[in-house]
Amino acid sequence: MPDNPVLSTLASTNLADVCRGRYVVDPVHSQVLFSVSHFGISTYFGEFSGPCGTLDIPLSEHDGTTRLAVSVPVANVKTTSRILDDELRSRDWLDGEQFPLIAFDFAAPLSLAANSFQVVGALALHGVTRDVTFDVSFVGAGMNPAKQVYTIGFDIQGRIRRSDYGVTASLPMIGDELRLVISTAFELEVAAA
Repeated sequence: MPDNPVLSTLASTNLADVCRGRYVVDPVHSQVLFSVSHFGISTYFGEFSGPCGTLDIPLSEHDGTTRLAVSVPVANVKTTSRILDDELRSRDWLDGEQFPLIAFDFAAPLSLAANSFQVVGALALHGVTRDVTFDVSFVGAGMNPAKQVYTIGFDIQGRIRRSDYGVTASLPMIGDELRLVISTAFELEVAAA
């Protein structure tokens, strides 16, 4: 592990203090949750497990571009019903066979001075790619004591309309707007020099 004083801190809640470099998603401690109106009566929840990807944080916002590239397999969608899980993977909904991944890419100079900010990036879903705005909150950073890996975490929220991506099954009985709540942990792979 590089000799870096940031890496020796137990925990930090200040984004400006994080170690710069390349991070990879910790799929075990990252969740992609969604909710949708169910017949206008209740809110239904589900999740996608097994996200993967990278986050590159440059030495400072003046030294380069922050890059995020993450994806999650459609096959990993899970709700409280196995029948519904299979339905969501099917051609009528997300068509996981033809479009196996949901992906988000972001690349722009990003100030790390504030712990909360917005990012605009490209969300690819069901063969359609559109720009989406997400609200991002930095949670914390420090050594994961179980794995002895420097880790940083974010909570991310946003809303999309599934019809914008050609997913129109059961509209309007099942809501068009999906609320996304993403909790991500990134493990340091290579510290910036």
